[in-house]
Amino acid sequence: GLPDGRRVAKDCPRMELSGTLDELNSLLGMARAYLPKQGDDAIDGVLGRVQSELFRLGAEVAGVKADRAANGFLADDDVARLEQDIDRFEAGLPRLTSFVLPGGSPAAGALHLARAVCRRAERRLIGLLRVEPDAVRPIVLAYLNRLSDSLFVLSRAANAQAGVGETDWRSRKERNREN
Repeated sequence: GLPDGRRVAKDCPRMELSGTLDELNSLLGMARAYLPKQGDDAIDGVLGRVQSELFRLGAEVAGVKADRAANGFLADDDVARLEQDIDRFEAGLPRLTSFVLPGGSPAAGALHLARAVCRRAERRLIGLLRVEPDAVRPIVLAYLNRLSDSLFVLSRAANAQAGVGETDWRSRKERNREN
């Protein structure tokens, strides 16, 4: 059931998106559990904030009306904060010269998985908007898009924090040359 009393199938686009957002939020919790527990961890702070933002986003997806949303819906500054996070963490990382394979530290691995689930949420949102064009505001799509980019950068930062190098993807031709 939706907050407005409507009954929907468990596999309708709105419920598929809600479930994917729940899965994403759970993966962020797992990534946080893998982070080292040392003082003020900037990655953990960002992930905690994002988990709260995902609850606000989920309320809108579920159909909660803006005037009933406990903490309000996402706003432009939430998207801007993700962009600032990307810039801040990227500044401390080596420049990418190739694709990287997901993995590394446990926290980075969880963040890579969260990024992939975030991309799925983005696709589920597109599916919902196809059948219900006014289901959510455009900012929801912008937020998910920036969040997946942010999670990629945070996975790299988690590897750097753990002292774990990233594995560059190499083409078959490059791998054969090395052997």
